Amino acid sequence: MKKILVIGSTVADIIINLDILPTTAQDVHVKSQSMSLGGCAHNVADMIRHFGAPYTLFSPIGTGLYGDFVRNQLAAKGLASPMPTPDMANGCCYCFVEESGERTFIVDHGAEYLFYKEWFDTLNLSKLSCAYICGLEIEDKTGSTIVDFLEESGLPVFYAPGPRICLIDAALMTRIFALHPVLHLNEDEICRYTGCDTIADAAAALFKKTQNTIIITNGANGAYYYDGTESGEGLVHVPPVVAAQIVDTIGAGDGHCGAVIAGLALGLSMYDAIAKANAASSLVVSVKGGVLSDEEFAAGHIL
Repeated sequence: MKKILVIGSTVADIIINLDILPTTAQDVHVKSQSMSLGGCAHNVADMIRHFGAPYTLFSPIGTGLYGDFVRNQLAAKGLASPMPTPDMANGCCYCFVEESGERTFIVDHGAEYLFYKEWFDTLNLSKLSCAYICGLEIEDKTGSTIVDFLEESGLPVFYAPGPRICLIDAALMTRIFALHPVLHLNEDEICRYTGCDTIADAAAALFKKTQNTIIITNGANGAYYYDGTESGEGLVHVPPVVAAQIVDTIGAGDGHCGAVIAGLALGLSMYDAIAKANAASSLVVSVKGGVLSDEEFAAGHIL
């Protein structure tokens, strides 16, 4: 099989658990804190790894404390990015997790979000099946370099714009839509971007721009997809898999997207791939952090 190219960041997630986020000038106590490997691309790639689909994590790793942490953690998994080390510090993500499990991110962007043409020139396109990209990298100052590569490569694209979807340069979004990507968003993201009140209307509006499948995650309600033909004129609903518990929601969307891409690569239908993804993301929210250990994934009996 050809490899899935996963383009994006790998960061150190500093997870801070507390009862509730403070307001300005308020003092609160931290319940616990830890550091783990995160970043959208890493989380997507790790889920693809669990499914056994071949992939390449195309993720720059910078210098400094967080760069060393990321590099060592990847090495412990037997992974390494094929990219050179930029002469710039790696950033981190402060993940504040409230008692409900909801998370709030404060991100310090570093070398992990920057991409250069000469790095993409090292890729052997004949060995790649498709590419994943995240909106965070497109929003950053070298986002156009990523889009240039995608346009030249001809690879099918999976695009997860993320919660900052409305802040991404409109011209870059138009160029990406012209590549007919499979879009992966949640309900809030797609409705805010399109200005529509319902998922159905929002999906139809985006489909007009991309002419490809729109996948919408909807928390405890499962997920939906729209491809303009599958259900005639409406959404297809894929029922949820109820999580045993909700520890935090870090990486739930990334894991879902990675599972969909892996499932499709392994020959599943869109419906079945999303069903597997619903099961995978329910496992992710039941553990601390954005990725699953091999033991946690195996215990979920997803495959």
